[in-house]
Amino acid sequence: MLDREGYRPNVGIILCNARNEVFWGKRIREHSWQFPQGGIKRGETPEQAMYRELYEEIGLLPEHVCILGRTKDWLRYDVPAHWVRREWRGSYRGQKQIWFLLRLIGRDTDVSLRACDHPEFDAWRWNTYWVSLDAVIEFKRRVYEQALNELARFLNADHRRTRRPPPTRRENLPDPQPVTLVGEE
Repeated sequence: MLDREGYRPNVGIILCNARNEVFWGKRIREHSWQFPQGGIKRGETPEQAMYRELYEEIGLLPEHVCILGRTKDWLRYDVPAHWVRREWRGSYRGQKQIWFLLRLIGRDTDVSLRACDHPEFDAWRWNTYWVSLDAVIEFKRRVYEQALNELARFLNADHRRTRRPPPTRRENLPDPQPVTLVGEE
């Protein structure tokens, strides 16, 4: 499923733990590391695709994570011609992605790289949020940088959601101020 410009709709996932470290998966039988990502199927929303890919690639279910934020618009990257399948050449340019920032609320042991029959990763690790992108395949680096920069503002969104409890005892409340109604003197 390609758009008119030759981009395949896709989702990218930046999963962070309680220390704001990000999940990196090592591509199976390769020496490159990346965030989980995958195509959006016909009829799927980006959020549905994100949850499907999250399970297929790292075995996590919706109850293991909370969504902190997502990119406002599509981020695009072009795939070098020599990487494109022969039958797609001339019509396929690359991928356009909606990126999600998730917080792991489950445990590290909930991660399973063998949740599906066709694993993407053979190893994983936590890295600092602003990890060097040298281990990411070159043509994806700019999109990774854009996603990390745009989503950084949501990094502590779940910590800011906590509210102060309201005062419960009368002596904690301010004294009422007299109110003068219009027309009263």
